[in-house]
Amino acid sequence: MEEMHPAPTGETLADLMAIIATLRGENGCPWDKKQTSQSLKKYFVEECQELIEAIEQGECTSICEELGDVFFLLSFFMHIYREEQQFTSEDVFRTIIQKMVRRHPHVFAGSPVTDEQSLRDQWNRIKAEEKEGTQSQD
Repeated sequence: MEEMHPAPTGETLADLMAIIATLRGENGCPWDKKQTSQSLKKYFVEECQELIEAIEQGECTSICEELGDVFFLLSFFMHIYREEQQFTSEDVFRTIIQKMVRRHPHVFAGSPVTDEQSLRDQWNRIKAEEKEGTQSQD
């Protein structure tokens, strides 16, 4: 008889990552176990489109559900890349946190902005510097 896993009831990122590990584990789901980042791309696009539609309709219950679906797939991608020893979810979070702090010096470094246009100019300058490699991206 195949080993059964208790139904998870968590509500944190760690709980979600544990569910994905179980789905991809030895006694997990055959479909989930065979997925790759390439095979999941089409589902990610579909889920993003469903999220956009839910946002356009303004139905909070649907938005919540679709955000969950998108987040599940993002987490699934992170798990696959961790399995492949390419990077970890911590690397993903560190990268985006550093980027957002770097792109918001008016919030985190006391760099003054006078209006929305100067804010946009600052954002675009920082992005351009990142692309040119002139600003450390850590």
